[in-house]
Order: sequence, then structure tokens, then C-alpha cells
Amino acid sequence: MSIATQKNTEGTDGEAVYILAVETSCDETSVAIVKNGREVLVNLVASQIETHKAFGGVVPEVASRQHVECITLLMEQAIAESGLAPDELTAIAVTEGPGLVGALLVGIMAAKALAFALDKPLIGTHHIAGHIYANRLIGEIRYPAIALVVSGGHTEIVRMESEGCFEVMGQTRDDAVGEAYDKVARSLGFPYPGGPHVDKAAQAAESAVPLPRVWLEEGSYDFSLSGLKSAVLNLVNQSKMKSEEIDAGGIARGFQESVVEVLVGKAVRAAREFGAKQLLLCGGVAANGGLRSALAARCEAEDIPLAIPPLKYCTDNAAMIGAAAYVKWKHGEISDLYIKGEPGMSLEAWSVGQTAALS
Repeated sequence: MSIATQKNTEGTDGEAVYILAVETSCDETSVAIVKNGREVLVNLVASQIETHKAFGGVVPEVASRQHVECITLLMEQAIAESGLAPDELTAIAVTEGPGLVGALLVGIMAAKALAFALDKPLIGTHHIAGHIYANRLIGEIRYPAIALVVSGGHTEIVRMESEGCFEVMGQTRDDAVGEAYDKVARSLGFPYPGGPHVDKAAQAAESAVPLPRVWLEEGSYDFSLSGLKSAVLNLVNQSKMKSEEIDAGGIARGFQESVVEVLVGKAVRAAREFGAKQLLLCGGVAANGGLRSALAARCEAEDIPLAIPPLKYCTDNAAMIGAAAYVKWKHGEISDLYIKGEPGMSLEAWSVGQTAALS
């Protein structure tokens, strides 16, 4: 990613900053227009769930083709619904990474074309920074903060000493939480996407099948879910071999309780250790009811301020990309038209002021 620095004009003349944002990192095509990094004028999301359901998961080539089919229409619709003229837009933002490279490229090319046609600045944006800054759509973030990022491809604890500055304190060593949920759901016979079905079954079950908690070595903020996933698969296979009925609800509850206990425990410990003024929950799995309620209860008991976005801003959407891009705009950092999809884009390197690492 190449970034140029321009003079920061935010707040100097009282003009509002309108950012049109594009998100195509996986299987949702989304376009939003966000005012001043927190007021969502319009947030359009075209989901591909029904398409990929037939395959039991996201097919990258299919996802890219569907992005191509609707990205231009969504851009036109977003501008029309916002009530703004195209020239009133301040900048164009787009998810540059991480994500599926083909899907990313569709959004990037569309955003480049619009930025070039309107002669507006382009801001390449980090997908996980977007999830974190979805919390700014509901209120100001208090620093220093700790973010618990839980999604289909990411499980991380991120320390934020100040606005736009990220330090990854811990991450998954194997499966991400969302990935583990989908694999467990498939083994239990739940339809795609499996995460919500596991959550629903877990909350409806009367009791939990005991499953291990993976804490790793003392003091570690990393996560590991492959062993827990294997334990679930072993239970299911043993039941099948004995021709016994699978206790899907009990297994789902046991799995969810194990995952949630470790996530909550490590996030709260990080908030305490680093003196966080706020704990942020973010990412697609932040929509999980069991996780939301357990984290809220623990934070209330320990008097830790907690922020959780509404469900519509937990899953992939462009409003969160607009919120994160505004941080770069405030600090005068914009991208050039040579950006490309970065599937393994570093969150820490995307931090404000890290232009050397991004050049």
C-alpha cells in the first residue's frame, strides 16, 4: 500500500467530511456514505449467502463475479439515497485487505475508478480496523482501549494506545473463531452459515457436554481452537460409530461455553493489565448472542466500560470502512491509485503514521 500525506483540513473550515466507502473483502458487497466518521447516511449490503449455501461455504471465484454484477449499481444507489451530489463527496474509501484477493480487487478497481472520475482522494482501508471502528458509529472510543476481534478469519486481542494506532497482543495460532464455528456446525448437521445455528442450539440446550478450555501457556493472549474443534469431531464420530443419537444441542452448548470462557477471560485480563478505559467487541462473531451476553455480564461485574456495535455493524459492511477511513483522513493520510488487494495486510502497519512500512 502506498500512502501520500496531505494537509489535514478536517475541522479547519467547518465543512462536513463525506466518505463513500466500499467493502468487498469476502461475500458481501457493500457501499456506504458516512459523515464525519460516525453518522451513517446510507449503508447498502448485498449478501451472497443464498448463493454460497449450495456449496457449504464461500467460493472465491463466485464471490468475485457477484461483486462485479452489483458494485456499480450499489454505488449509484448509495449516492442517490444519501441526497448528496457526487461532487459533494470528500473522499472514496475501500477495503484494501485482508480478504479474498479476487473479491478485494473488484472493490478496489471500482473505488479507484470513482475517485479518478470525481477527482477525489482515495483511502485504502484495513478490514479489521473497520470492524474495530464500527464501535465509533455508536459513540466515541476512549483510549487506551482493548479490542477483541472475532470473525470468520480473525481472532485477535488488539491494544490501542491512541486513535488509529494498533498493537496485536494475541491472535489465533490455528483456526479463527468463526471458522471453528462453521466446522463444528457442519459436523452437527447445521446448514450454512453455521455460526448462528450453533449459537441458537447452544442457548436452547438444557445442559452442556463437557469440553476442554484451551488457555495455552501462562500469560499468553493467543488462542487455539483446533484442539477444541477436534474434540467435537471425536464426540460426533464416536456417536456415529455406536449408532447413538448425536446430542447436537449439548455439544453446541459445550463448544460455545468453552470458546466464550476463553475469549472473555483473556479480553478482560488484557483490559485490566493494560489499564484500558474501554473494551471493544468487534467482528462478525460479535453478533453471537452467547458471547455478547457473557462479555457484558463480566464487564459489568468488573466495572469495565464495554462497547458492542449493533448487529448490522458486526458483520461485513461498508459503514465501518468509512468510519476507519475517516481516521486516516483526519491525520492527512491518503492512498494513491496504485493500491492493490493485500490478502495478508498487517493491521499494525496500517496504523496512523506508519507510512514507511506501507510504501
